[in-house]
Amino acid sequence: MKIGDLSAQSGTPVETIRFYEREGLLPKPSRTTSNYRIYEGPHVERLAFIRHCRSLDMALDEIRALLALQAAPNESCEAVNNVLDEHIEHVAQRIRELTALKKQLVSLRGQCAQAKDVAHCGILSGLGQGENLEQPTARQHVSASHGKRR
Repeated sequence: MKIGDLSAQSGTPVETIRFYEREGLLPKPSRTTSNYRIYEGPHVERLAFIRHCRSLDMALDEIRALLALQAAPNESCEAVNNVLDEHIEHVAQRIRELTALKKQLVSLRGQCAQAKDVAHCGILSGLGQGENLEQPTARQHVSASHGKRR
């Protein structure tokens, strides 16, 4: 099947498929004499695996590690468990960060209990003064993008 067919079948944009190829997550497909990519069953299965991992918010490096482990079926799955345990900890950290963010936003929202004119808005005043707002951590910046998001 051509890339457009794979895209339609999997619900994955063509550019994302090409991105996964460039990142080494999808093996390079064979090509026709007219240079069209030809995808087969293993590509469909691999793409489904990648998309499921992405739906669990796994980073590309985590997916890459799982794919490498999947390629060694006789090895112990302890390494797979380790990858997942690390991902669970990243998720737990992000939950803590998001909980702190929510607390800050609720506090900020509390600064404007009743509607006023914008010139006297407690929220805008609080944002301008940086009251009760912590600077985001490096992890929060990384979490916002969580690697390449395709």
